[in-house]
Order: sequence, then C-alpha cells, then structure tokens
Amino acid sequence: MKVKTQIIGMEPYKPGKPMEEVKQELGLSEVHKLASNENPYGPSPAAAEAAAEAAGHPEIYPDGYAAELRSQTAAHLNIDPSQLVFGAGSDEVILMLCRALLTPETNTVMASPTFSQYKHNAVVEGAEIREVPLKNGYHDLPAMLDQVDENTRIIWVCNPNNPTGTYTTKEEFESFLEQVPSDVLVVSDEAYIEYVTAPDYPDTLSLLNDYPNLMVLRTFSKAYGLASLRVGYGAGSTELVQALDPIRPPFNTTTIAQKAAAAALKDQEYVESCRRENREALDEFERFCESHGLSYLPSQTNFLLINTGIPGNRMFDSLLRKGFIVRSGESLGFPDSIRVTAGTKEQNQLFLKALDESLSENSTLSEQ
Repeated sequence: MKVKTQIIGMEPYKPGKPMEEVKQELGLSEVHKLASNENPYGPSPAAAEAAAEAAGHPEIYPDGYAAELRSQTAAHLNIDPSQLVFGAGSDEVILMLCRALLTPETNTVMASPTFSQYKHNAVVEGAEIREVPLKNGYHDLPAMLDQVDENTRIIWVCNPNNPTGTYTTKEEFESFLEQVPSDVLVVSDEAYIEYVTAPDYPDTLSLLNDYPNLMVLRTFSKAYGLASLRVGYGAGSTELVQALDPIRPPFNTTTIAQKAAAAALKDQEYVESCRRENREALDEFERFCESHGLSYLPSQTNFLLINTGIPGNRMFDSLLRKGFIVRSGESLGFPDSIRVTAGTKEQNQLFLKALDESLSENSTLSEQ
C-alpha cells in the first residue's frame, strides 16, 4: 500500500497524559490536569442540560447545516449565517482550509512556534511550509509578510498565540492585513478570544466585509467548556464558505454538540465569570513568578508559559510525581519552560506549592 510520501514518518497529535493513566503509573490518589487549556469550571449549566436532553435520540442524524446553532452564532457575532462554516472543533476547519487551498505547488506562512495543526495539515497536502520565528515571543508580522510570494495561499495568525499566550494588537493586525495580497487568505485563529482582556485586541469580525481574504476561527472547546463535544467554526466571506462547504464531511457536528453550543452561547454571564476567574488565576501565577525570579510571557489566554530555567521535561516529571500534569516546553519550542493551564482556585494554590517544591528540588540537583 502506497501512502503519500509526505506523511511517512509524521506523528499524530499528542495530547496531555490522561489522569487515570498517571494515577495508575505513579500510584497517586489525586491528579490535576493542567496541560490541555480546558476550562476548569466546565460548561455552563444550561449547556450541560441541553447536552443531556439532546442525548435522548442517538439514532437520528444531526442537522447537517447546524441551522439553530448557525442562526444563534450569526446573531451573536452580527454577521450573516451564510458566512459560517462549522467543524468538529476549529481543527477541522483548519483541515478544510488546507485541503481546499494548498497543493505541492503552493506555500503557507506561519509563526514558529505556533499551533501545530497548521503545519501538520499543510504537510499532508504537500505544500511548502514557511515558518517565521517569533520575535520576543510575539508574531513577527513584517517578517511573515516578507515570506509571501505568488505561490502563497494561506497565512496563519494565531491570536492569542499557542503556546506563548501573546497577542497581536489591532493596529498591528490591520496594518498587516492591508499589505497582504488580496488573493492570499489570512486566518486569524482566535480559540482563546473569550479570555482576552486587552483593550487593543483586534475586532476582526468588523473587517470581514472589507477583506474577503480574511477568515476568523473560533471554538466552543475553551472558555465555553465543551472540549469533548468538538465544535468550532470559521467566519468569513460567503464565497469562501461556499467553496469550503463541499469539503465539509456530512453531519460533522453532532446533535449534542450543536444543542450544547447553542445553549452555551446564550449564557454570556457564565463566560464572563470564567473570564474573571481566569484573569485572577493568571495574576496569581504572575505574582509567583515575580517573587521567584522566573520569567514568563504575558498571556491573554487561559495558560501561562513559564521559564523555570530548568529543562522542561525534568520539571514535567517532577510535577507529575506531585500529581500535576502540565506541558513541557521542550516539545513546544521553549526547552527551559513549562506551559500550565489556569485551574480552579484550589488547584492553583496546590500547583504553586508543588511548583515551589519542584523548583527547590531541581535547583539543588543542578548544584550537585
């Protein structure tokens, strides 16, 4: 059997370790997963109730057009329903975009490091990947613009960026968009937008009518707390959405996901409360870093990238043995860092105690 040459040797996406696996491996009674940027408070009670009600008829196919969710999302965003395409998470929309626009004769431009699925899907299509190093942890948009040529089809701007948590400002993004050729698609991936508190964050939705080459990606997996249901969307020009729709798998979002997402969207009070709790958690993390002389990148997400000065894998193992699953920076392009998701107040206090102990233990080890 002959598969595409470019996918030979590719590795699948590696999620964080499951909690039950860690408990069994290390004999722990309690484990806290702070690795996958999930909402520690879960979904809105209204969303959970809607999901439970929708689970009553699993024998019936979902609405392939996601009409109810489409209508409510469009109203929430103040755009036309025809400007939306839904996916099993925004990851699937990324896949659709790569499948629709990329070929071995084309290239795509992205930051490095950034969300891994841009590169992953581009490799599958055989496209040339042009990676531009972050500048002090931020997207270097002028350098990305320099990489654009007549064969460029997609530019990815992860905003805020994963794994750094940094963001591109309104002024920076709009200036960049003005300079991008009109036949090159700019994707603003805003998976963490509900956590953003920066006043100069760009209002990309207001730009859609003026820039048909812009697509905005969002998800219900993060602040809305519906990660396991896999539902996200892209917002762009009607023409672009119509071009993508034939690629979209039939019934790609489930009834449970659609109903839960529609209910979650209505409960913006809950989203706001999660945003407040998250900001308080990040502030607590930052105070810890400053009191311990640790550097970090200011975050507009629900995670913080912390430079501990100790190899990321070593800190990962140390924290794992104390019952905390984080992400090692060694796999994210920041070898002496860890990325930690903000948890509940109780989780955060326990984590910072464990981090303090791990820093002390590993510093002592380094001195020996």
